[in-house]
Amino acid sequence: MPEQPSPLSEENATEIFRQLRQKEGNWVEWGKSCQQLQKAGYNTQTIFEKTGFEPVHQNQVIVASQVYETIAETGVEDQVKEHFRNKGSDILYEFRILPPQERSQAATLAVEKNLTQPEAHDIAKAIKEFSYLSSLPDGFTNGAGDAIAYHYWKLARGKRDLQARSRLIAQGLRFAYSNTAREKIESLLSDFTVVPVTPAPNLPLYRLEQEEELPRILPVLPSLKTSVSQFEAVSQPQPQGVFSITETSGKEQWVALPGWQMICAASDPVAIVCEKEELPKSDSLRNESFLVVIDRAATDWYLHSYFLVEAEEGLGIRWFEQAPPQKLLGKVILILRPKRIIDEGAIAQSWQVEE
Repeated sequence: MPEQPSPLSEENATEIFRQLRQKEGNWVEWGKSCQQLQKAGYNTQTIFEKTGFEPVHQNQVIVASQVYETIAETGVEDQVKEHFRNKGSDILYEFRILPPQERSQAATLAVEKNLTQPEAHDIAKAIKEFSYLSSLPDGFTNGAGDAIAYHYWKLARGKRDLQARSRLIAQGLRFAYSNTAREKIESLLSDFTVVPVTPAPNLPLYRLEQEEELPRILPVLPSLKTSVSQFEAVSQPQPQGVFSITETSGKEQWVALPGWQMICAASDPVAIVCEKEELPKSDSLRNESFLVVIDRAATDWYLHSYFLVEAEEGLGIRWFEQAPPQKLLGKVILILRPKRIIDEGAIAQSWQVEE
C-alpha cells in the first residue's frame, strides 16, 4: 500500500522551505527536512522550485542522512561523526548498500584515507562482495580494510601489465588491516603468476520503452449473461508505483492487455468474454471465443460505434442507426481474437537482453 502523507501544517512547511532555501543548518538536517516535506505530500519538483535543491540532491541528502544516523547509533568515534556532520553526503550515500556495522567501518576508513566519492563507491562494492563469500579467504580477516585489500589482491593477480598490477598492489596495501593480508598482497611482488578474474555475468536487464509494452490490467466478466447491476458493480484495479503493481482481493478475474492506444485512452474499461454468435455481423468470423472491451465511461451515442445494452438474457452488443431510447452501458472499443502464434516454442528460446 502507498505510504499516507504525514500531517504538516502550512506554517511549518513554509518555515522548512525557508530553512532549506537559505541552507540553514548542515546537510544532515537538510536531508531530514527534505524527507519530512516528501512524506507530507510535496513532490521533488515542488521542493526544488521552492528551495533550489534538485531532485537528485534531495535523494542524496535524504539517503545519506539515514546512513549518518546509522553510523552514529553504532558508536563510531566522535571525529568521524564530526567530519560527516559538516560534509561528505556523497561519500555516505555510497555506503547505503552496506549493513549498519559495515557502514561504520567504511565511514571510518573514508575519514582515515580521505576517500573521494568514486573511491567510496568502489570500496562499498568491494565490502559488499566480500560479504557474499561463504568462507574467509586465506590470509584475510573479516573487516572492512581486509575486505577491500582482498578486492585489490584479486584484481592484481589477474593483471599481466606490471604497471597496472603494481598500482593495484599499492591500493591493496593501502587498505590492508591485518599482517597476513599485507603478506598475501606483498607476495604478488615476487609471484607473477596470472590468475584471470572471472567476471560476473551481465544482469538480464530490460526496460519497457514502448507504450504497447506497458500492459493494462482490466476486470473481466465471464459472459454476456450478466445483469446490468453486476456489470456496473465491477471495480477497476488500482495499480501502484513505477511498475503498476496491482493488489487484488476476492474472486475477481483479470486480464492484461497491451497498451494499445484505445486501451490506454479508455477511462473505465471492462472486458467480457463472448462467443461468435453473440456478436453482430458474425457470419464471417471463426467459431471461437472473443474478448470484448467496453469503456463504461463512453455512453454517448455515436453512429459508427457498437454499444453494450441490457438484453433479454443479460447484456448484448448492438449498433444503432439513431440515438436509442434505452440506456447505453458503454462503447465497444476493442474485440480481441485469441492469440495465434505459429511457433509458440520460439518465444521460449533465449534472446539477447540489454547489457
